[in-house]
Amino acid sequence: MKKLYQNAEQAIADISDGSVLLLGGFGLCGIPENCIAALVKKQVKDLTCISNNAGVDDFGIGLLLQQKQLKKMIASYVGENEEFERQLLSGELEVELIPQGTLATRCMAAGYGMPAIFTPAGVGTEVAEGKETRIFNDKEYLLEYAFDADFALVKAWKGDTDGNLIFKETARNFNPLMAMAGKITIAEVEELVKPGELDPDQIHTPGIYVHRIFKGVNYEKRIEKRTLTPKP
Repeated sequence: MKKLYQNAEQAIADISDGSVLLLGGFGLCGIPENCIAALVKKQVKDLTCISNNAGVDDFGIGLLLQQKQLKKMIASYVGENEEFERQLLSGELEVELIPQGTLATRCMAAGYGMPAIFTPAGVGTEVAEGKETRIFNDKEYLLEYAFDADFALVKAWKGDTDGNLIFKETARNFNPLMAMAGKITIAEVEELVKPGELDPDQIHTPGIYVHRIFKGVNYEKRIEKRTLTPKP
């Protein structure tokens, strides 16, 4: 199976209007910058994006929001994006907010081939409205379904042409779980090497989960919030 692609434009070429996407990252750390830029350029629309967050106004998923390319956003935190807030309050964007642990576990369930999970998170809140519940050992749990995503877009530090991936520090976050969960997983990497050059003990995502891989360019690695300690 040919996994190596020349760039993001080639790798995302068959993502079409109405697709459901998983996007790795936490805040602005470990996000698939090149894939997002290619989606903006392609002007694909009516997307459903599943991500921990919605980026900021001028970076990350915020770029897709600016161009009105999203139909629905499924996330656990969206507090840094004013355009997201505007589209939500105006009714332009459908939004599903879910607990962060539930988001991660629904990704994991999809990767493991499990149709659903039971979780106590959200019981007794708006999150539980309209959902099935069950009692286990005198405690109430919500039924949450595994995500059903067409594509997963992830970003890794290193990868080989077989699709094996290594994530660096905080960028590991949601990326490994989402790489498991997409029907087609597209990985962009900072460093691309030949098979056998990665230490097997250091690999976080085996290549069996990755369908396409390319070497990314021009990573900005922005800092979402910078806090400085005043000089004494």
